[in-house]
Amino acid sequence: MSELGLGLQGDKAPGAYGVLAHRAEEAGFDVVTVFNDLFFQPALPPLLEIARATERVRLGPSALNPFTTHPVEIAGQIAALDAASGGRAFLGLAAGAWLDRLGLDTSRPLTAIREAWEIVSRLLAGDESGFDGELFHLAAGNRLAYEPVRRSVPLLVGTWSPRLTAFAAEEADELKLGGCANPAMVALARERLGDSDTRLVAGAVTVVDDDDAAARAHARQQVALYLPVVAGRDPTVDVDPDVPADEIPDEVLDLFAFAGEPARIVEHARRLFEAGADRVEFGTPHGVDEARGVELLATRVAPALRGP
Repeated sequence: MSELGLGLQGDKAPGAYGVLAHRAEEAGFDVVTVFNDLFFQPALPPLLEIARATERVRLGPSALNPFTTHPVEIAGQIAALDAASGGRAFLGLAAGAWLDRLGLDTSRPLTAIREAWEIVSRLLAGDESGFDGELFHLAAGNRLAYEPVRRSVPLLVGTWSPRLTAFAAEEADELKLGGCANPAMVALARERLGDSDTRLVAGAVTVVDDDDAAARAHARQQVALYLPVVAGRDPTVDVDPDVPADEIPDEVLDLFAFAGEPARIVEHARRLFEAGADRVEFGTPHGVDEARGVELLATRVAPALRGP
């Protein structure tokens, strides 16, 4: 079944997350996630607020990275969120972006994510055998000092990489193409997943407004921030990652954003579902005014995608 997700950035005041997540749940959204982008708020505090404000939606970070957060701490965070949400948490792992600003060695993302997931899995399961990896180590005899709600949680891997896609096909419940609204890239990712049961998520900047031109102008400013990160990862297109925001062509904007009036957003999402996406995630900032954007997603986009 096709699903809808709402992706929130860590740039809001306490109290705002719960309101937006509750509205999304009322509208029938299936997942609410919080990004864990560098220099924004860590995802866990907003997610705990969302857990208190909702009853049904799945929720989790998309995504944590093992270069800035040790796998033992990742295990603790996801166990805490799972407890607070009554077993609705998932764990998103990704190699991360902008980490060069910290001078970190991120040259082995597959190894880092594979080993992080191994340590998290062992700790949640109560496995005290330890782990001796190439990047991460856990001495035998160590375990969480409390009982997790569940002994395993679903894994989402955020990546455009063929190698990490292959890992996701074997180990993950979901693969997320973050920053992607391109049906051709969705189809390619689906092909790379092969016969795997791993579900495919496409999420991108979203700006929906009754004023189509205003929405698209605002979206261009947002997409310009992400183009240097994602443009080169899509082998189906040739895009200048440094194009000025005001000069981003319409056809490029639509590769990396959902932008415009509600009917345009609906048709764009349908194309991604047709290309093989199992979930479409509408990401920040949602609208020229965020509350209005989320309301339009709830009242005019979600019902149209859900059908009668």
